[in-house]
Amino acid sequence: MATVQTARGPVDAASLGKVLIHEHVFLMDMEYTLNYRPDFFTEETIDSAAARLNEIKALGYDTIVDLTVLGLGRHVPSLLAVAERTGVNMILSTGLYTFDAVPGPFEFHGPGLLLDAPEPMVDLFVRDITVGMAGTAAKAGMLKCAIDKQGLRPGVERAMRAVAQAHRATSTPITVHTAPKEHTGLEVQRVLAEEGADLSRVVIGHCGDTTDVNYLLRLAEKGSLLGMDRFGVDFAITTQDRVDTIVELVRRGHAGQLALSHDCCIGWSDFFPRFDDYRRAMPNHHLRHIHDDVLPLLREAGVSEAQIEAMFTANPLRLFAG
Repeated sequence: MATVQTARGPVDAASLGKVLIHEHVFLMDMEYTLNYRPDFFTEETIDSAAARLNEIKALGYDTIVDLTVLGLGRHVPSLLAVAERTGVNMILSTGLYTFDAVPGPFEFHGPGLLLDAPEPMVDLFVRDITVGMAGTAAKAGMLKCAIDKQGLRPGVERAMRAVAQAHRATSTPITVHTAPKEHTGLEVQRVLAEEGADLSRVVIGHCGDTTDVNYLLRLAEKGSLLGMDRFGVDFAITTQDRVDTIVELVRRGHAGQLALSHDCCIGWSDFFPRFDDYRRAMPNHHLRHIHDDVLPLLREAGVSEAQIEAMFTANPLRLFAG
């Protein structure tokens, strides 16, 4: 069986157990945080995040994929500190999150640019996967990029192709933030396929934000895993609509291509002044929501225990084991 890199080191893929495929331990604008919110970097913050992870460990969930990459405030020392205090496996990620331009360090450096050179992002992502992240021995186990309603902007395409090339060099799976109402997952599959990526090792993120089953079936036909991964983001679509879409996909034989998650912030985020403000604004956006509220609805609608188990265990295992 293949091994998978986690914050505490490599583990056998078979030991991943139940996986939440798309979560964030911390989210921040790093420049803002360092200048205005130094209170983020506290023992209390670390302990609170670990405690919430240990809660779901007690419920039977063994692994989360933390998808906080460049552009979302990845802070490796804080992630490793949390990992030391929880029994949950934390798969960390590398890549770039942008809906438009690349960050300044890449603006003039790369193929055909002022400083003409091979794409520098590829080497950085590969180093995170094969050597370690931010001067530590912790290696990334997932690649991530994004496309939103703005479409395939030049910076978005550049990051996506760099992620695909790093995937080819390392066989690391890919998750992509998408805008399903604009059907951007189809663009993702086209670009990644052009770069030779294995689409069965790709998660098309945020597929649960739509009830357009025909669009989701087009994605499934190409073998990708569909991330039904924003439970609790109630302003986008209702929980019942999310559940009904999953039920229909299961009815059509695609339980083997679904993965459930929340895309929530577990420990702290500077998107809100205080963590309590986040909870008040999005009361269902927490790690227990699927277990406590969503699974009963799926069972009531006729989704079997075996099908539910596949969404958390067999499907992520296939993604990571290849």
